[in-house]
Amino acid sequence: MKTLSDLGVILLGVASTPALLGQVDAREIIRNAVAADERNWSVARSYEFLQRVELRRLDAEGKAKSSDVRTYDVTLQEGTPYRQLVQRGDRALPPAEARKEQGSLARSFAERRKETSAVRARRLSAFERRPDWEREAWHELPDAFAFRLAGEGILDGHHVFIIDAMPRAGYQPRSLTGRLFRSLRGRFWVDQQDHQMVKVEAEVIDTISVGFFLVRVAQGSRATVEFTCIGGGVWVPERLEVFASARLGLLQTLRIEQRVQYSQYSASVDARTIYPAEGRDTGSAALNRFAKAISP
Repeated sequence: MKTLSDLGVILLGVASTPALLGQVDAREIIRNAVAADERNWSVARSYEFLQRVELRRLDAEGKAKSSDVRTYDVTLQEGTPYRQLVQRGDRALPPAEARKEQGSLARSFAERRKETSAVRARRLSAFERRPDWEREAWHELPDAFAFRLAGEGILDGHHVFIIDAMPRAGYQPRSLTGRLFRSLRGRFWVDQQDHQMVKVEAEVIDTISVGFFLVRVAQGSRATVEFTCIGGGVWVPERLEVFASARLGLLQTLRIEQRVQYSQYSASVDARTIYPAEGRDTGSAALNRFAKAISP
């Protein structure tokens, strides 16, 4: 599942003006977007948020066989994220499960505060270092594709360039992640002012084999990720959608549809005091109001 999720993390009214389109270099737009993302990443990762994850398993006809919806409160505890389950099926957790989750949070917080300097440094260093696959993807992106400026438009109030991307003939990947690009095509919506990605669509155009062919992601699998500006020039994920069909081993076929919604971003208030299960800090009070509002 992590492979599909990562893939999905890598997958992740055009009003065109002919004169302008002839002057703008699509690859340069992408290079600027990658540079803007690098600057933004170190700031955006210091925010806390709610993450609603809906996962549906599909049959061969595309009908849902099962569905699971979970909402997590992602906070920074002693400098690194902690992901706490707070809702299931868009309903507040039963009291016993809520107490268990609060207990796990409190124990994690206590353990982090008792760490040695060396252990703490390793934990913080791992969080401050961007995942290898993500870093490789952004660094290779401008060179791995042939880009075409398809036009301009307005998306969520942002004036954007719309850029299509196809694998560049003859490109030699520099990483394992870069090899995936040979099997993908994409479309990018890039903010003309901030140079940030506003939306990215990716589609598998040739079967992708992962892990000595133990996982084969099928042609037609696709992903969309959308970003939003939360003020101060900080851009964060807002929505991720993935549809993937994959063969696991020789027999099992997995078809999934996943939707991830991010909301209630706030600047981190780290090293917080852990409160009882009925609430912790103003963040928990807001979360409790959110849970009551959407529960029948």
